[in-house]
Order: sequence, then C-alpha cells, then structure tokens
Amino acid sequence: MKPNARHGVIEMARNIELSPPKKPLTGRTVLLYLLAFFGVVIGVNVIMMALAIGTLPGLETEKPYQAGIGYNAEIAAARAQATRHWRVTSHLDRDASGRALLKVDARSGEGTPLTGLVVTARLARPTDQRADRAISLTERETGSYLGEATEVAPGVWDVELDADRGAERMFRSRNRVTLE
Repeated sequence: MKPNARHGVIEMARNIELSPPKKPLTGRTVLLYLLAFFGVVIGVNVIMMALAIGTLPGLETEKPYQAGIGYNAEIAAARAQATRHWRVTSHLDRDASGRALLKVDARSGEGTPLTGLVVTARLARPTDQRADRAISLTERETGSYLGEATEVAPGVWDVELDADRGAERMFRSRNRVTLE
C-alpha cells in the first residue's frame, strides 16, 4: 500500500470513532411506528368503505325471500308463454335530447295482431338501479304498441317487456340493448 492510502484509512477510522453514536431504538419509537402504520391502514380502509357505500345503488330486489318463493310461479308462467308461440318484436330508438321511443309489435303464432293487451316496459340500467325508467305503452294500431321515456342516457340498457290481459301476465321478455 502506498503511504498516503494507509494514512487515509487511519483517518477514516478516526472519523468513525469520533462520530456521535446513533439514538438507540426505544419502545416509545416502536410504539409510534406501529401507531402510524395502523393509523394509515385504518384511515385508507375508512375512506374506501365510505366511497363504496356512497356509490352503492342498493339491492336488485327489495324482498329476496319472497322473490325466491315466487320462482315456481315464474317457471309456470314461462312455460305457458312458450305454448302460446307469440311473436313479439320491439324497437327502441333514442334521440339526441335523451328521449327514447319504444315500439312493440305483438302477433299470435298464426300471425294475427294481438289486441287488448296492457303492455308495460322498464328500461333498466344494469349498473345502476337509480337510472331505471318505466314506460307505459298504448296501442296505436292493431297489435302495435308505442311508448316513450325521457332523460335516457346513452349506453347499455335492459328492456323488460310485460304484456298482461286482465290480471294474468301473458308475455315477458328481457333483452339487452345499447343506445347511442
């Protein structure tokens, strides 16, 4: 080794010995670190819970138990609907102002127009129940029903159609559409 290099190592060792000792890790410091860590974790959890609860639209069904009990009746109604062989077509248009027009044509299995039905529709937003719109359709021509809804936003919607005759539901369908 060169004499200057050795002198530099000795000088470095002296500097190390002369530097003030670091503070020892005390119980108080560990406690403060733990409290700060868990305080941040709990704070973030509280914020995330508040955001999640604030954006939750609610339940899909208000009374899920009763809906479960009525499931067999739904199956029977669907079987009865299938035996009728009705052909029901619908067309939904939305204009720039947000007004949506729904036209439904209902025909029997033989092709004759179905009249005297009470046709209702619901535009359901799959992501937010608060945006749902109900539409009452009126018979404009024989077997042709027309209705409209306002303030319909563009995007994905479920069109739920019900056709009743008296107290009996004769037809039900649910179709997903995308409105521009």
